[in-house]
Amino acid sequence: MTPPLGMDPNAAFLTASLLLLTGALGFLSARAFLRFYRTRVMVQVWWAGGLALSTGAMAVESIVYAGILTEPLLQAYVFLSGALVGILSIGATRVLRSPRLELGYSLYTVLACGVLGVFSFTTSMPLGMVTQGIITGDPPLSLLIISSLVTGPATIVLLASSASSLRRSRDWRTLLLVAGALVLGAGGTLYIASFPVALYYAEFIGIVLLFTGLMSLKPMAPAAPAVHPTPA
Repeated sequence: MTPPLGMDPNAAFLTASLLLLTGALGFLSARAFLRFYRTRVMVQVWWAGGLALSTGAMAVESIVYAGILTEPLLQAYVFLSGALVGILSIGATRVLRSPRLELGYSLYTVLACGVLGVFSFTTSMPLGMVTQGIITGDPPLSLLIISSLVTGPATIVLLASSASSLRRSRDWRTLLLVAGALVLGAGGTLYIASFPVALYYAEFIGIVLLFTGLMSLKPMAPAAPAVHPTPA
């Protein structure tokens, strides 16, 4: 494959912008991990982890566009683009105020991401998925199906969480979560965009919207400690 850079200023600009987007996502991820360190709220780990996966996916896109194309990179991209939505969505389950649902969904998502990872790195990826440095093609059908086991429920959970929060708080910022979930759910599963390059920017916008929306959600309040009567 011929590297897309050459002397084309448009290609050079796009490569630079992808690197900047990767850096921005990395900054958001580091900020989320720092927030967890300060607050010790476990939900921050899921948000930070999802952003870290997003950073990895954007980094792969940047490397491939720069002309470095290998099968392991494509395998990593398929895994990262599917898992990031699932991991981010775990943090949103807190809004549904159901500890059993939160635990069950967390276990399911981690297991599904693990299965996706195993199949992603053991399935042969066609290099034809990349056209002029842009990852536009679909992976094998089996991986699309397995990926949907992560992104499908994740999109539902994100939308349900945002609807629940919006109904209770009437906060318009929750709509950011809806927009981000829709963009990431479609992008991570289908790899579709009217213009292939636009998919990368849509992914970045979706991740930022989703992160902003998650940070604005009101988490489930912890149960009040039981009060025992003092013996006379």
